[in-house]
Amino acid sequence: MTENFQAMATLATAKMRQVFPATPLSRNDLLSDRFGADVWLKREDLSPVRSYKLRGAFNAMRKVIPDQSLFVCASAGNHAQGVAFMCRHFNVRGVIFMPVTTPEQKILKTRMFGGDAVEVRLVGDYFDESLLAAQEFCAQEGAHFLSPFDDEDVIEGQASVAVEVEQQLGRVPDHIILPVGGGGLSAGTKSFFGGDCRYTFVEPAGAKSLAAALAEGMPVDVSPINSFVDGAAVAKIGARTFARLATVSLDDVIDLLEDRICQTIVEMLNVEGIVLEPAGAMAIEALGDVAEQIRGKTVVCVVSGGNFDFERLPEVKERAQRYAGLKKYFILRLPQRPGALRDFLDRLGPADNITRFEYMKKSARNFGSVLIGIETDAPENFQLMFRRIEDGGFTYTDITNDETLAQFVI
Repeated sequence: MTENFQAMATLATAKMRQVFPATPLSRNDLLSDRFGADVWLKREDLSPVRSYKLRGAFNAMRKVIPDQSLFVCASAGNHAQGVAFMCRHFNVRGVIFMPVTTPEQKILKTRMFGGDAVEVRLVGDYFDESLLAAQEFCAQEGAHFLSPFDDEDVIEGQASVAVEVEQQLGRVPDHIILPVGGGGLSAGTKSFFGGDCRYTFVEPAGAKSLAAALAEGMPVDVSPINSFVDGAAVAKIGARTFARLATVSLDDVIDLLEDRICQTIVEMLNVEGIVLEPAGAMAIEALGDVAEQIRGKTVVCVVSGGNFDFERLPEVKERAQRYAGLKKYFILRLPQRPGALRDFLDRLGPADNITRFEYMKKSARNFGSVLIGIETDAPENFQLMFRRIEDGGFTYTDITNDETLAQFVI
């Protein structure tokens, strides 16, 4: 079965060369020096649609054309753009269902890639409503539904990433790090490489669908999920993808906090000039978790995508600072007396910079609540600052990591 899958994935990869070139496999000197390993980045962010998703779409579509000429998908992200690109390439009709709440940038890019071949239909506030509408349309029109991951032909197409890695590196890497959402990329890569290399599968902490499936022995719904890492935030891993990943050890599956992933997004942008979406940064950020395993080894990080909306950059920077301990928010109980504010300000250090100061309300006759945001250049500065504040008789509540409260005030 493995040999047949490898042959089919290799054939699919060869046929892709008629449409787009192999994405680069680039050695990264910064990461190689940092971890004492030979670190290579598989740059799926440099594909025509800035993600690997067009691979599975291409393979699934080529196998049913010309018998089928109407294709449908439900997606608000990279899968939609991959399907749109391939509909235009094959000159077939595509209908893409998206939630009404989809950012305009993603709608415009999908229409740009698909041109006249694609119709975008906005249905419902949530993805599930769009998916239901897409499935009903398929039943009525006899269209071919393109799953984003849970399809054997899609899995085979995503395996082309592994085919290219071996061709470009000249051998199978010692270790490969893969982001996991629905499991298409991971299932395809593991099915192609088999036991010839070591794997690390990386999930966002807010959507640990692979870890949950391995623990239960079957795919399970982990809703509600945190959708920040939108390219990998999947509530339930696919049945077909899990069948190929069921033997994975839980020790080889790690999860990363969403705020932590932001550190890599910021660093790669500032230092390397590489624009990554949150899912695309996960494999790189995970290097720190497997540092001992990869020392002296050849390791490949699959950079799964770079569809990043720069309107999110302030949020990404904010999250990175909070994770690094360089920014905090707290609610100060400020006495309503002359000089109280001056007394508080005098207790800040030279590197403590106020980024937000908002008088919220009087909580009592003699006190008021103030929302304060402060950033500094070293985490230990906050310990000193809070000690000085307490010595001054002020009381406060640190809300930096209170996600519920943060939704309203940060």
